[in-house]
Amino acid sequence: MDATESLTNNKEVTKEDIKPWVRRLARAGYMAKGLVYALIGILAFMAAIGVGGKTTGTSGMFHSVAQVPAGNVILWLIGLGLILYIMWVFIKAFKDPQSEGSDAKGLVARIGYFISGIIYGTIAFKAFKIAINAGSNSGGSQNTLSAKLLSQPFGAWILGAIGVITIGYGIYELISGTSQKFLKNFRTIKMSDHEIRIAKNAGTAGLTARGIVLGVIGFFIVQTAMTHDPSKAKGLDGALAEVSQKPFGQWLLGVVALGLILYGLYQITRGRYEQMMFGKVR
Repeated sequence: MDATESLTNNKEVTKEDIKPWVRRLARAGYMAKGLVYALIGILAFMAAIGVGGKTTGTSGMFHSVAQVPAGNVILWLIGLGLILYIMWVFIKAFKDPQSEGSDAKGLVARIGYFISGIIYGTIAFKAFKIAINAGSNSGGSQNTLSAKLLSQPFGAWILGAIGVITIGYGIYELISGTSQKFLKNFRTIKMSDHEIRIAKNAGTAGLTARGIVLGVIGFFIVQTAMTHDPSKAKGLDGALAEVSQKPFGQWLLGVVALGLILYGLYQITRGRYEQMMFGKVR
């Protein structure tokens, strides 16, 4: 048994060493993604406890970062880190390093990676744009995009499908967090008990919180498609604001904000310890 495990671990290391630059850029990318969510969570938590934060999405968070000393430098680093993450998810989509396969399940996963790359590409662009001109305001972009889509043939159906997919992915993350299935992607053999505990707790709380937020965002997208009213569309900031308006809303916002901070920590931990190999060697 020990000899078999040793052989498996040796194979894993060999496969990781095939493309060390891919592994490095992916790890840096996960950490940049984690930083984005942690900062959004911190601002939302500050708003929940009334010390000057705000419920905001990526644009608002980037504007807040731009106001601090060396903020523009931080934005450039975040943007560059996200570019590395985008490169990794595109590699997963096209090169299939994790052997997702070409069956229906594998194609869905790989299409999901591609869509994720597009989404984080727009976020990286926002970071660069605000770093260059911190005074620009991108408010209302969510409504503008929805309005443009609704003006196209079958636009409402496409928007509705996006909303349903968003809800579905939110449910997937919620289940992944509560079931702790995400741990199978970590190199636990190289982690201490303390690091495993951090990954487990941060992943459970973080994925659960993000799943809830994605579900709320997806609901508003579907509502926009059904009413043909672009003003119904809400992004991350709108979803957090909606949570804060519920009974015990500030408490709920605080819990969700802490969840997003932990999701950021989970992504940073993932960047350090996720298994990254060309071919599944378990």
